[in-house]
Amino acid sequence: MLNRLIDYAHTNVPFSELGFTVRDIRWRIELTKDGRLLGILPLGDEKNGAERWHCPEMHDMQSGGKSHFLIDNLKTAILLKAADSDKPRHDYYVQRIREASVVSPMLGALTIFLSDTSSLDSLRQKLLAAPHRAGPTENLEWRIDGLDPLDDPDILAWWRHWRLNDREAEQDENPMICFASGETTIPAKTHPKIMGLPGGQGAGDALVGFDKAAFTSLGLKKSANAAVSDQAARSYVDALNHLKRHHGKRLGESLVLHWFKSKVAHEDDVLPWLQDPPEVAAASAAIAARKLLDAIRSGQRPDLVNNEFYALTISGMSGRVMVRDWMEGSFEKLVSNVAGWFDHLAIVARDGNGLAHDPKFMAVCGALVRELKDLPAPTAATLWKAAIQRLPIPQPIMAQALARFRTDLVDKDQPPFNHARMGLIKAYFVRLNQGGNTTMTAYLNPDHPAPAYHCGRLLAILANLQRAALGDVGAGVVQRYYASASQTPGLIIGRLVSNARNHLGKLEGGLAYWYENQIADVMGRLGDGAPRILDLNGQGLFALGYYQQLAALRGGKKSNAYIINEQGETK
Repeated sequence: MLNRLIDYAHTNVPFSELGFTVRDIRWRIELTKDGRLLGILPLGDEKNGAERWHCPEMHDMQSGGKSHFLIDNLKTAILLKAADSDKPRHDYYVQRIREASVVSPMLGALTIFLSDTSSLDSLRQKLLAAPHRAGPTENLEWRIDGLDPLDDPDILAWWRHWRLNDREAEQDENPMICFASGETTIPAKTHPKIMGLPGGQGAGDALVGFDKAAFTSLGLKKSANAAVSDQAARSYVDALNHLKRHHGKRLGESLVLHWFKSKVAHEDDVLPWLQDPPEVAAASAAIAARKLLDAIRSGQRPDLVNNEFYALTISGMSGRVMVRDWMEGSFEKLVSNVAGWFDHLAIVARDGNGLAHDPKFMAVCGALVRELKDLPAPTAATLWKAAIQRLPIPQPIMAQALARFRTDLVDKDQPPFNHARMGLIKAYFVRLNQGGNTTMTAYLNPDHPAPAYHCGRLLAILANLQRAALGDVGAGVVQRYYASASQTPGLIIGRLVSNARNHLGKLEGGLAYWYENQIADVMGRLGDGAPRILDLNGQGLFALGYYQQLAALRGGKKSNAYIINEQGETK
């Protein structure tokens, strides 16, 4: 994994260099050439600052009392909302700038400003007041007489030289083999942080760190327990920070980062389709993915044939980066699996007119819970892996979808049918047999071999018959009997069919005859009768039979003499 990240940094992060990092900059403080405050410019937006690479980064910040050079947060740089304990870091910040001013007159002006108590007070008051209302952890950068100090090669050369000398003074480790490169190196004492991870700390989180004696061995100190060179550590951290900003998608309480061995054009990157299916005229995401797959296999896209994908799921916890999952494989296989995901989720729309729109991944996850915030992080991660690797959907997830389906049927405050949920239940059965399940289709399948499926169909017909005969009766046959009929159809279905005769008597002759034929056709598919008890899989087939039959009744097929609209009215 580290090798893949380092390769990514070499290709995609041109500013990756020891002693530098990326930060979000929220404020630009402009000074005159003689050190007076000229103006304050907000950068980025209210949520995020402007992304800036090649910001000087101090090493070994855990030792305390240190600050970064030039670019740091407002608390450290100008003591905004600072406590007495923050003063040493501010002093360290000012001292480094004073030392660097020997190579640049503009830093002399900055030193004058930072040493002037009244100037700092004025700046703090302006930042705290409207419209700025700055926070102490937001980062700043400086402009002196319109110039950026970090554009000055003399200042950069000073920083590189100062850091190298200070870093060498701290080195006390023997040469070791770098885990990432395999070369002999002095291991990095500490590794840079990855910023802004879900669940992470404001100061960042470390992928490699040994801050407790229990984590160390063989007398090794800190990160020497997993020896990685300074340059390799800088590269993989820069890669993670770049991916997080440009190729990261939030997945519950985790973040999914993905990239490719060779660059892929934005329109050919199918992995984001799971999060946001493309709008393709007269086609679904599955069809679009299959077209790309055909182009690869036919030789029309030789640039994609030998490409590979990498997907890393991470989050932060107590200052550490938690690696939740790692996947890699061929680009061709990825495209095939994405196409299969949407193909397996495809389900008839509840009005019966065509297929429902391709669901976003988080819509599939949200179909399992009442509110998305209630979704456990492992559930989202499991579904994500199932989508990318074409794995079976675990039965507990199908059971959860089924439970929500039953709940929403009897809850009039909820939409009657969730397309993503029904598609997920269908996908569960398609993937039960990895060779393919041709009996489970997106539309109603009158020839389905499972009696449980036809029991669900029969309940849909009986429910519409009741509505046609009696109108809206409040708690109808579905609200009263769905749960028991889907678990013990052998005990319930017979009684419901018998009661249907009363409803048939209230209809006009043609409509009564049509319903009789519908009931008779489904009863004929049950053979010896409805199963006495249905297991969990049987209950899932019951739900699909109910939903797809209802959609077919609403869909207006020309072969039907009577159509049922979404309000359950017969026309």
